[in-house]
Amino acid sequence: MKITDSIHYVGVLNPNLRVFDIVMKTEYGTSYNAYVVNGSEGSALIDTSHLTFFEYYLDNVKKVTDISKVKYLVMNHNEPDHSGAIAKLLEINPDITILTSQAGSIYLKNITNLPDVKYQVVKDGDTISLGDKTLRFMIAPFLHWPDSMFTFVEEENVIFTCDFLGSHYCEPQVLDTKVPYKNAYEVAFKGYYDAIFGPFKPYVLKGLEKLATVDPDFVCTSHGPVLTKGGLLEYAKEQYLKWSTPQVRENKLIPIFYCSAYGNTGLIANAIAQGIKNIYPQADVPVYNVIENDMDKLSADLNASDAFLLGSPTLNRDAVPPIWSLLCHVDAVNIQKRPVALFGSFGWSGEACQNLAVRLTSLKTNLYPDMFKVTFVPSQTDLENATKFGEEFAKSL
Repeated sequence: MKITDSIHYVGVLNPNLRVFDIVMKTEYGTSYNAYVVNGSEGSALIDTSHLTFFEYYLDNVKKVTDISKVKYLVMNHNEPDHSGAIAKLLEINPDITILTSQAGSIYLKNITNLPDVKYQVVKDGDTISLGDKTLRFMIAPFLHWPDSMFTFVEEENVIFTCDFLGSHYCEPQVLDTKVPYKNAYEVAFKGYYDAIFGPFKPYVLKGLEKLATVDPDFVCTSHGPVLTKGGLLEYAKEQYLKWSTPQVRENKLIPIFYCSAYGNTGLIANAIAQGIKNIYPQADVPVYNVIENDMDKLSADLNASDAFLLGSPTLNRDAVPPIWSLLCHVDAVNIQKRPVALFGSFGWSGEACQNLAVRLTSLKTNLYPDMFKVTFVPSQTDLENATKFGEEFAKSL
């Protein structure tokens, strides 16, 4: 697929993928985008592909350039969905020099396990010439790994941003102007942002600033359709700006998440909520039974909260699986120092709260020192004490 006269798309389509990186649902499949930049003095590859699709990727590359003429492989980000085929590519042309950031050079060695891999570290503003084409590099850390960078082809006004502004949306026609199902794309685009870039909002804003300095005609991402000026590029940038700009909230958000086998932990949850409201009448204190609510909504409230509480009965000497599942959606980057308290009803041994405490401590949250636990059915006195527990937790905020 031709992007410009000198830039071609040579990526791999994977329309049937339904789970990416273990935890991400990909209802619309994905693509492992890669590109070739042909200059008068050689070619540069932008990304490789997932190792599974190496032959597919190689066939595409061969259609637009001679592998022996490839001088550089640009790795804007070294996660294995982009770098998985490097070792096989170097078997064909070991003279290729890999261009990567300083952080990327560290990962590269461990990903390829090649002791003599040729690489060159590029810094912000560095350029590489392909004769009549110039590659300029912009270091863009935490978009979404420390090694991330953008590559700008000055003469073509095309920028390669790797995961930034991407989506798990397999569009066989490659360009955003060809996407027939805009609503589906928007769902995939938002889900991708939430999973990949939600934890890095300040860096997203810096990435948008970098993009604005060049005002590209094409943004070539590593997943999903290529974004074009006048196509979906403006929409994509506007959404990233809106989702990443800090929102001023007038009142505290203190959600309570629980599971309850027989309703007992639920009774405690509501009593604690009343205690919090006694101290902060204007606070938003939603009480969620985890198994009755959408996980995306729950994780969004948890990650956006000023503080939160978790309640679980004890099953098989542990917290119940839905609570652990919720914690799998925690934004581990920004959850540090977030106040959190634990509670639950139990029948015999009651290890749920202690086990959750270990996990929350490892996430470096600000764990409230007291846990509120009740054996079996909470009495009226227990519920009054739960309300007091909520009040004391609220006072600690």
